Amino acid sequence: MAEFFSTGLGITIIIAAQCLLVIGFVMISLLFLVYGDRKIWAAVQMRRGPNVVGIWGVLQSVADALKYVVKEVVIPAGADRTVFLLAPMISFVLAIIAWAVIPFADGWVLADINVAILYVFAISSLEVYGVIMGGWASNSKYPFLGSLRSAAQMISYEVSIGFIIVGVILTTGSLNFGDIVRAQDGEYGLFSWYWLPHLPMVVLFFVSALAETNRPPFDLPEAESELVAGFMVEYSSTPYLLFMAGEYIAIFLMCALMSLLFFGGWLSPIPGLPDGALWMIGKMWFFFFFFAMVKAIVPRYRYDQLMRIGWKVFLPLSLAWVVIVAFFAQYGAFGGAYARWAVGG
Repeated sequence: MAEFFSTGLGITIIIAAQCLLVIGFVMISLLFLVYGDRKIWAAVQMRRGPNVVGIWGVLQSVADALKYVVKEVVIPAGADRTVFLLAPMISFVLAIIAWAVIPFADGWVLADINVAILYVFAISSLEVYGVIMGGWASNSKYPFLGSLRSAAQMISYEVSIGFIIVGVILTTGSLNFGDIVRAQDGEYGLFSWYWLPHLPMVVLFFVSALAETNRPPFDLPEAESELVAGFMVEYSSTPYLLFMAGEYIAIFLMCALMSLLFFGGWLSPIPGLPDGALWMIGKMWFFFFFFAMVKAIVPRYRYDQLMRIGWKVFLPLSLAWVVIVAFFAQYGAFGGAYARWAVGG
């Protein structure tokens, strides 16, 4: 058996099984993400939320997914049929394949590549095409306006996210997520993680992640009061489900990135406790709780305010932080907290 798994076919089977395991984890998490999002929102508004399908309503997301799958796919008469159906598939597939370089524990990663951050940047920059294609192929002005809004918004905040991550790269000396987590492994537990030396950028990264994934209060591409659900207004059934699934998977990916970049990934917060994947998953769920709370309590921004914050506030601050971190790393300031190349590289 061991000899079989060392052959080409055996290696292919192992890789396929690993891919299915990660996809299964993401898709099962997706069901509970939607459930948790609705429950948290309901709790803030003093409502019950989903409570009928399954125990405490935990199967409500499954029922909703089945409802979308069995409904008829309606395509507008004037739409470009091929592009119309291709757009949600692109959004969903790109959101899934970004997880190939996300480590859940030491060595628990599909592709342990040295340029993992660049890979995530490349995938996230392509996701905007699914939105643009969906808005354009609908052959209606409201979806098209929504897709243009979304494209401008995603591109604007990708710049800030990129500069914030550059600061982490300068501190670690590596583009590999595993190296970034190992560089945070210190004798002080959670106080050795990057959230402390990079504290201002943690806040900027979280807000930028909200805008990047079109989450409230930055869900302007889908502002129902202005654009009738934005670029998805002409979609129904399974194509609409793929758009929504891709959006939630992208949100969960941002939670994973926050865990890896600033909060130690799979590392235990208390020295002496064993590290592992449960810490990583717990941190991801913890950050999703904040995503859900922001949706429930923060009012929506105007579009001009959103773009002003991205270009006139976040971009200068993140760029200045890169310069500051480079200076601290070069001269070993604060006991080498900004220069951990020997540990992470």
